[in-house]
Order: sequence, then structure tokens, then C-alpha cells
Amino acid sequence: MFKKILIANRGEIACRVIKTARRMGIQTVAVYSDADARAPFVKMADEAVHIGPPPASESYLIADKIIAACKQTGTEAVHPGYGFLSERPSFAEALAAEGIAFIGPPVNAIAAMGDKIESKKLAKEAGVNVVPGFVGEIEDTEHAVRISNEIGYPVMMKASAGGGGKGMRLASDEKDVREGFESVKREGLNSFGDDRVFIEKFILNPRHIEIQILGDKHGNILYLNERECSIQRRHQKVVEEAPSPFVTSKMRKAMGEQCVALSRAVGYYSAGTVELIVSGADLTGESFYFLEMNTRLQVEHPVTEAITGIDLVEQMIRVAAGEKLAMTQDDVKIDGWAIENRVYAEDPYRGSLPSTGRLSRYRPPVEGWTDDGAENGRRGVDGVRVDDGVYEGG
Repeated sequence: MFKKILIANRGEIACRVIKTARRMGIQTVAVYSDADARAPFVKMADEAVHIGPPPASESYLIADKIIAACKQTGTEAVHPGYGFLSERPSFAEALAAEGIAFIGPPVNAIAAMGDKIESKKLAKEAGVNVVPGFVGEIEDTEHAVRISNEIGYPVMMKASAGGGGKGMRLASDEKDVREGFESVKREGLNSFGDDRVFIEKFILNPRHIEIQILGDKHGNILYLNERECSIQRRHQKVVEEAPSPFVTSKMRKAMGEQCVALSRAVGYYSAGTVELIVSGADLTGESFYFLEMNTRLQVEHPVTEAITGIDLVEQMIRVAAGEKLAMTQDDVKIDGWAIENRVYAEDPYRGSLPSTGRLSRYRPPVEGWTDDGAENGRRGVDGVRVDDGVYEGG
């Protein structure tokens, strides 16, 4: 097992990883920018290394600075958290070149699933249901119109490297395609450095269901049930629930087995999430399709931990250290119900745009949650868990 790990992230997820590492007896190293010098995660870590000015492009996104911090502190492994460098194959490769373990999936899996066009091809080959559409790169506007007409409206145009609600445009007719195709290309290029676009059928009255995957380096892959993420705002999840009140045991098994098949196809290990969309047009409610795979820990992972009692961060660390999973699929249970609510600010004077600023008052609820030994991840008396990385006045 590792003696020291570095968390290449900030805020809530850095605090989350530090808590588990501390319980496992592993020393932690935080990296921070000027803006985070007084942040809770910096104080929680055993060591902290300054890596630059506030802009992420000059600090948290610079792989060389992260690696330098690893060398400076004698770090054996890096947990990337989510966002920033967590899904960049080049970062995992750079760590490997320096003999530093990446607490996450293999490079080839990150690369394959990070390309939405290629991931859909792989999913189809693995026998996973995919949304009807054109699995390939759209050449130009005329090609987009032709493909959209063949699929049948409405359709969704998506940037191949898109995510987080960016690089998406709904088209109800040919006019929408002609007006929106180039803007999707531009947004893909500006936000993700990739202007490739694909088109698929827009699923009416959709439900967003995702399956939590966990695998080791010895060929064992499990699905840890599902999360319901249908309540969204601006294509961003707001409320997540596990288990889904909509998914039957038969449907859960079918979804889980397809997601495991996809994971095997790319040699996956560590924690990952396969996102699916369920058609509301199907009265049986059991028509589900592959959307994408996130090759990292999700913000909403706590609801899965709550109903399974499995600490996903701990499992990621153990897998990265070469350990086999200590559980089988039959050991994965559903114990209770969990709901996660994300708290975020909007500016009502600017059309309710997402807003950042100083927290003048912050009073989180008192946790009713144990965080030690075998009881880690289990519900406490009040069943309340708080995952945060902020403080009043910050």
C-alpha cells in the first residue's frame, strides 16, 4: 500500500480524498494556487505545495507542476479527483514515465471513452445499446442535414469531446441544423480543442440513469447499482438519487451487465461511471441507451457509497496499489435510499447565470454519519452527510 499520495485537485473532492487516505493511514499532499492558500483542503493535508497563481491554466492544469510537487514530497501516487487533469491520458502517461502511480483507470480506457464518437463505436461492438444516430464524424453542414433527415427529427448535435452541457444543440428541423451546426463545431473547438461533431436521435421525455462501475487490475469488474440524475438545470445535475425509483431489478441487471461488458472491452479498472438515457416514449420504460463513460470519480458518488457501504475512494486507492477487489457482484447490496443535493449560486440580476463570490454566511447541517473503520460510509443516526470544501468568509 502507498505511504503517501498527492491530490491533484482542490476544494470538496480534495477534502473527500484526504478523509479516506487519513483513515487508511496514508499521508497526503495538497497542491494549491494563490487563491486557495487558506482553503480547508490545504489545512487538512499533511503537506501542501504551492503551484502557482489563481487561474487553473497556470496551476492545477499544469501537469509538470503536479509532477514536480510529487518529486519534492516523495509522493508515490496521485489521485486526480474530478475535472482538471482527471480525464487527460497525457497526464496519466506523464506520471507513469516518472514512476508515479495514477489512482484511476488505464490510459487507453481514458482515451477511448473520452472520444464520444469512438466510445459509441466501442459500445456498439461490445453489445451495448446505443442511441440511434450516425456513429462517426459529420463532415459539414450539408452532411449534417442529410444525416439528420435520415435519423428523423428531433436530433441532438454534439461535440465529440463535449461535456457538462457544452457543445450540444437540439434541432427540431432542417433549419435548426443549418443554423446550429457551425456553432456546435465552434463551441467544441473553443471549449475542448476538438471541433468534431456527431448527431443522434433526441430521446423524448428522457430519464438520466448512470451505473457505477468498479474494477481491479486482475479482471474483476462489478456494477454498484445505479444513480438517478434526471433532475438537471442547464444540462447540469442538481439532484442525484440512489437507487432510482424508476429502475426495476430486471432493468438494473440488464444495465449493469451491459456496462460491465463495455468496461471489459476497454480493459477498465478503478471507479468509473457509464451514463445511460432511458426513453420516456417506451411505455415499458426499459429502453435504455449508452450516452458516455466518465473515467473518474463522479461528484455524486456519495449516494452510491451510502446505499452500498463501499468507500469508492478507498477502492480506487487499493486498485491502484494492485490489490484485488475484496467483494463479488453478489456482495453488492442496496441498503436504504440516498439523495444528494448540490448547492450552487445564481445571479438573479443577470438572468440567473451561475455566480461565484464570497460566502458571507455558511452553516452546513450537522452530520449524522460515521467515518471510521468498518462503518465508513454507513448512515449515521440522522443519515446526513456533508461533502464540502468551503468556509464562511471564503
